Amino acid sequence: MKREKLRVGMIGGGKDAFIGAVHRLAFNMDGLIELSCGALSVHPEVARESGELLFLPEDRIYMSYEEMIRKESQLPADKRIHFVSIVTPNFVHFAPAMMALEHGFNVVIEKPMVFSLDEAKQLQQKVRETGLMLCLTHTYTGYPMVKQARQMVAEGAFGKIRKVYVEYPQGWLSRLSEREGNAQAAWRTDPKKSGKSGCMGDIGTHAANLAEYITGQNISKLCADLNTIVEGRNLDDDGAVLLKFDQGASGVLIASQVAAGEENALRIKVYGEKGGLEWHQQEPNTLLVKWLDAPTQVYRAGSGYLGDYAKHNCRTPGGHPEGYLEAFANHYRNFATALQAKLNNETPSKESLDFPSVDDGVRGMAFIDNVVASSQSDQKWWDFKV
Repeated sequence: MKREKLRVGMIGGGKDAFIGAVHRLAFNMDGLIELSCGALSVHPEVARESGELLFLPEDRIYMSYEEMIRKESQLPADKRIHFVSIVTPNFVHFAPAMMALEHGFNVVIEKPMVFSLDEAKQLQQKVRETGLMLCLTHTYTGYPMVKQARQMVAEGAFGKIRKVYVEYPQGWLSRLSEREGNAQAAWRTDPKKSGKSGCMGDIGTHAANLAEYITGQNISKLCADLNTIVEGRNLDDDGAVLLKFDQGASGVLIASQVAAGEENALRIKVYGEKGGLEWHQQEPNTLLVKWLDAPTQVYRAGSGYLGDYAKHNCRTPGGHPEGYLEAFANHYRNFATALQAKLNNETPSKESLDFPSVDDGVRGMAFIDNVVASSQSDQKWWDFKV
């Protein structure tokens, strides 16, 4: 069957938005997707100017997501969008995502997926009812060497997994930046916009998702301690969580946004009976593989000895750095190729189906709920409830 470029409508992500530009760079990288329309800001003048800067047709620059979804659904099949990309803060995720699904559009959405666990479950149910696809942009699982780590664990290279250490230190909120004109800090530290958790909701969810993705195990119990270090802040900016997993592993998760001097130092170590692995987000093309009775090995992106999933997500020969944008683009490419296959009544490859889904979004919101509940409780071990 004839294939066509997938058409996307963006919600949020206007001219001054950081993450919108990242999404556009990512979905443009493989030539599979084109931006066809947008409701790029809640401010009409910004929405209009942003659309013009992106060369969108005048009649497809919308002033609200409601207008965009409604009008796009009325266009002929060969003109209307195939999916929406939602890049607003998470308190403006649920309504446009639900409306898009109700009007027959697939969804790509930023994380955390929504504002609450209840909203997440409603979205999960709607995805199941409609049979449409939802991709959650948990960026870090898009890195090739993370996929290599997951495949090695799944194939039993390290034996039974026993221990997981994952940490995500940042330093950008070491001061009360939300009172100093920092728009990113302002909404992320506002309970009315970010939800019940700050640091753990923003970056702790990344660490938890990475741990579950690589190990193939789900968190089953936890013991959390959340802290608000900077005086005057309304949400946690630091925390630590003891973890137990459903297949017997235990672990420690640390997340902090007041680790002064740190940038985005996400790193994970996983240990089994025979050996373990170590990966650092700031040096993403390297995976350290450690053995009980042999020297440490250095696995590198772009190498011929990698597994199928890592090779599928490598873009350049070894020695050519690939990073955050490429990891983002891998999620979009996998989502797009899986959607193309579905539209053509074909079976997507297993590699194409390897992107975060609505189920990951539900677990992320459940992680936030459980961590907050555990931190507020005197109970040592808190059963992970979804």
